[in-house]
This record gives sequence, structure tokens and C-alpha cells, in this order.
Amino acid sequence: MRLKTKILETDVLVVGGGTAGCYAALTLSKKEDINIIVADKANIRRSGCLAAGVNAINAYINKGHTPEEFVDYVKNEAEGIIREDLVYSIAKNLTKVTKHMESIGLTILKDSEGEYVTRGKRSIKINGENIKPLLANEVNLKQNVNVLNNVNIIDYIVKDDVVIGAYGFHIQENIFYVIYSKAVICTTGGASGLYKPNNPGFSKHKMWYSPFNTGAGYAMGIRAGAEMTSFEMRFIALRCKDTIAPTGTVAQGIGARQVNASGDEYVKNYGKQLTAIRLFATVEENSKGHGPCYLKTKGISDETEEELYKAYLNMAPAQTLKWIEDGIGPSMENLEIEGTEPYIVGGHAASGYWVDTKRASTISGLYAAGDVAGGSPKKYVTGCFVEGEIAACAAIEFIENKKNKKIDDEKISSKIKLLETFLSNKDSLFSINGIEEAMQKVMDEYAGGISKNYVFNSSKLQIASKKIEELLVLSNNLSAKDMRELLQIYEVIDRLYVCKVLIVHLLARKETRWKCYGENADFKEKDENLLKYVNTIYKEGTVQVVFRNLVKRDEVYEH
Repeated sequence: MRLKTKILETDVLVVGGGTAGCYAALTLSKKEDINIIVADKANIRRSGCLAAGVNAINAYINKGHTPEEFVDYVKNEAEGIIREDLVYSIAKNLTKVTKHMESIGLTILKDSEGEYVTRGKRSIKINGENIKPLLANEVNLKQNVNVLNNVNIIDYIVKDDVVIGAYGFHIQENIFYVIYSKAVICTTGGASGLYKPNNPGFSKHKMWYSPFNTGAGYAMGIRAGAEMTSFEMRFIALRCKDTIAPTGTVAQGIGARQVNASGDEYVKNYGKQLTAIRLFATVEENSKGHGPCYLKTKGISDETEEELYKAYLNMAPAQTLKWIEDGIGPSMENLEIEGTEPYIVGGHAASGYWVDTKRASTISGLYAAGDVAGGSPKKYVTGCFVEGEIAACAAIEFIENKKNKKIDDEKISSKIKLLETFLSNKDSLFSINGIEEAMQKVMDEYAGGISKNYVFNSSKLQIASKKIEELLVLSNNLSAKDMRELLQIYEVIDRLYVCKVLIVHLLARKETRWKCYGENADFKEKDENLLKYVNTIYKEGTVQVVFRNLVKRDEVYEH
């Protein structure tokens, strides 16, 4: 199959049209004399983590609280390892972006006095089933924004150590894109699907986090030599069993406690009331034979039950449908909970690009925002908005008086040839799904997946590393019959690169700082000498480890 080449030029390219990407585009569009391209492998109307909607803003500074308190909360949850400068810059702007979203049509619930209805200390209730269409509509209205839906970006174009654009292809048409840009903002989200899931079939990787976020942005940065941070701070969500709907709606929304099969509240027996500990406690209770574990909802009022039905319809309708189909609602039966497979994300945990305070990566011309940007956990939706805005403002400053740079036709031809090789291969011994499933089995068994209660050790990680390398070699010979299968090849290759780097991070942090997230059987306790960031740089096929000192909230960090 031959590909048609399409060459585009723009001022700023936004890779990924999800939460941070759309907000970055809106910020960029305010400067009317610049042109912006937003490239998304799906359609920005329903792409990214907000595709299904959301029923709460989980990062907000409620009345009586301060941005400083928010930083302290995040630092405590992350056991001391965060980029305080990044989290503080987010916290100071959470109110502003929330007000902006309300101004474009987001419904935020209010009480009789006109105040936002809170859900815990840092959360407010919304009707957010249409939050992504609202964002998309705003972006599509901007005259200086060109949205490329169904275009998958595969690698950055780097010249003289500067990112000058990106390569991509259309997933429905035989078109190869070369997009030249004065600056690139990566907003592709985190990486799901690295580990074997606990649910097969339709619910595969259904963990509330987008199953289509494959770590592409990470992988492109890794291959380009960008510094990455904190991959070892994995995130494992505690979710409603089978539907994998978020539990916060019940735990925070109605104050339901975690109980075991005997009805005993168990989390208090395992230490501090942290997100990771709530998961760890559940895993431990099950392993001791005290499970299943639940959120205690039995006996709630009819009114509260109806609230739960409506709340889940806003973002995880499978949970509401399950209650209805079973004929047993949460007032009649406690809600069983379980952990998901691990995944890598900078919005819940701190995995992602190592960026400066302005969200610039270590490669000139490349910025990162949202779940793909590392160092700032617990940013959630509003934090992604803020980072999109910060990165956009920095990119505007960067491109001033700059012109688009180009590369030789030979380099373009070489990239096209690689894609056409995948499209022309006929004798692949392995299928795309086969490689993916092998990867997930390796990560599950040797890198601390569900089947091992999230525990890993050095010996097993070394085996995982060897097997992932073998799968990367095999992936070079995969075949695609059309552009959609070509997309799937790149998704599995990207996931393999993320696994490769993740394993190095897990090996490098010789301690157990976060229960379940990083449960190292060789080093079962915290080591305060490792109160540092574990960073990596990929050079000439080798992942090099770099330890960096903590950055305080009032610092302005520059590379």
C-alpha cells in the first residue's frame, strides 16, 4: 500500500485533543495572529479521559481552604515526592479555570445560597456528561485553530536538538502527515493497557481512565531523548467490581466506609488514610481471607440511592445499568470493590515528562501538559486545564520571531518507507493482539500486576526487561492490512517502550514508598535517602537513570 504525503505548516501543534489539549488550544487561539493545529487520533468531541463525562471536579480550592493546603495534601498523598512548583502553579489557578468552564456552559451544582455544592474538601459536584463536547465546540469555533480528527501522531521531528514538528497518519485514509511547527505541546494522556486486565472482553482496560490512551506521548518523548520522571509511581485505581466505575462518588459523595465481609471497617488498621493505603488495605484483607471488600451502602435512603443512580449516569452508566438489571440497588446491598491493573499517568500519580515550571520538556520546542506531564499528581480535570494554559502561554513566548524549520526529503521518505513496510508485510508470525497480550502477561507476572498483588522484585523485573525487549524486536515484523491496524501496531509499540522505561524506574527505586503502587519485595521499607525523583533518558537503545533533588513550591525550575 502506497501512502500519499501531506505537508502542513503551523505555529503551534497540539498533539492530543483531550482535556489539556483542548484547553491549550483555547488559550493559544486568543492570540489571533498565530495558527494552531490540534491532532487527535479520535474526534475531539469524545476523546480522552473526559469522553464519557464526569460528575465532579476533584481538584478545586473550596471556601476556607488555600492553594498552600492543596500542595500539602498532594505532597502527603505522594509520600513527599512531588514537584511542589508545578502543583502550586496548578492550585493557584483551579478556581479560574473552573469559572471559565462554567461560563461556556458547564453545569456546576449550587446550593440554596448559590454556592457550589462540595464533595469533600477539594471537590465540587457537576453535571459533566457533556463536558468534552462543550470543550470541543469552543475549539471548533476558533478561526485560527485547525482540528485534525482521526490523525495519529507517531513521532516528533527533531532537528539540531529542537522539536520542529511531528509525523502522523490518518487512520481512515492512506495519508501520511508531515506537520512543521515552531512549537509542539504534547497532551496525549497517560498509558493504560500495559498490564493484564482483571476483566476480559468489553470491559478490558475499562478502569475509568481512557483505554485508548496508550502512552504514545511518553513513547515519542522517550524515542526523541526527552527526560522522563516518576514512572515507578504507578497508579492503581480502587474501583467498583466488574463495572470499574469510580468509587469516589460513593466514598466521598455519601461518606460510605470500606468494610470487609464481616462488616468491619478495615482501612484504619493499615496506617494513614491515603489513596494508596485504601487500595493496599483492600488487597491485604482479600489475601487474608477477609474479603470480599465493600463500600458500605446498604441501608442508605431512597433519596441518596437515586442520587447515586444519577451520578453514575453522568460518567459510568454501566454501574447504574448493573444495579437496574440486577434489581438490587446500593440501598439493598453493599458495593463490592477491587483494584484495577496498574497504569502510568501524571494526573493521579506523577509519571510523565520532566518539565520546567513553564511545562517545557528537556527538548527545546516541546511542551507537555495534563496527564502526560510528570511531577504533579492529583491534578485531575481542572489541573489539566491549568497545565494546558501554562504550556500554551510558554509556547507563545517561545515561537516569537521564529520561523518553521524543515528536514530533508530523504528523512521523510525513510519514515514513509517504515509505515509502508508494516502495510506490505504478509508473513508476520505474530498478530498485533498476540504481541499485546504477551506484553500484558509479562508485566502482570514479572512486574507487579494483579495476579501478584502488585508486588515485584529485582529478579522478576530483570526477566520482564528481557522479555519486553524480545517483544519489541518481534513487533518490527507486524503486518497491517489497513490504516486502523497500522494504528494498532503503533499503539502496541508505544506501550512496549513505556514498559521498557517503567521497568527501569521500578528497579531504580530501591524502596517501598507507595504501597501497591510500588511494592518492592526486595526493599520493603521507605528509604529517606531516596527522597528524590527517579528520572530517565533514553539514548542509543539504553535507558539511563538520573536522580534529581526535590523542587520546592516557590522555586522557578529551569532545565
